[in-house]
Amino acid sequence: MAGPPPVLDEFDHRLLERLQRDAGATLGELGEAVGLSASAVQRRLTRYRRSGLLRQIAVLDPAQLPHVTLATVLVAMERETAKLHAAFQARMRAAPEVQQCYTLAGEWDYLVILTTCGVAHCREVADRLFMDEGNIKRYETRMVFDVVKAGLQLPTRTAQKRRR
Repeated sequence: MAGPPPVLDEFDHRLLERLQRDAGATLGELGEAVGLSASAVQRRLTRYRRSGLLRQIAVLDPAQLPHVTLATVLVAMERETAKLHAAFQARMRAAPEVQQCYTLAGEWDYLVILTTCGVAHCREVADRLFMDEGNIKRYETRMVFDVVKAGLQLPTRTAQKRRR
């Protein structure tokens, strides 16, 4: 269960940036890179996990799995009610083929990233997730040809104003 977000100091920012580049680094390597002891790094990692800031997952390279087919789906909802949006979001969270789902501003309500095992599987998943649901006005599926950049790194600091 996640607690309140931790207050981050300069060591935290450097440590989190380093972890996002290489989560497999040892405590000693991390500590040396940011100027902390291995035990201080361990205490900070424990704090990040307890707060819910940090979780560990394995990220696989889709280029190494030739059967993986990626697709983006733009979704527009018919009716704008909190209950209907909550139901859609719950369905997206529950579908293993949904890698990411974002609420959008503008013409489309959602952007969904699907990971499937080929075009036929992609069509079956899209039909199941978007056609059989009564509140979707329209959706457009776009197949991904090449991954130019894929990353999960997040900024840990607020944007700084540029000096002239």
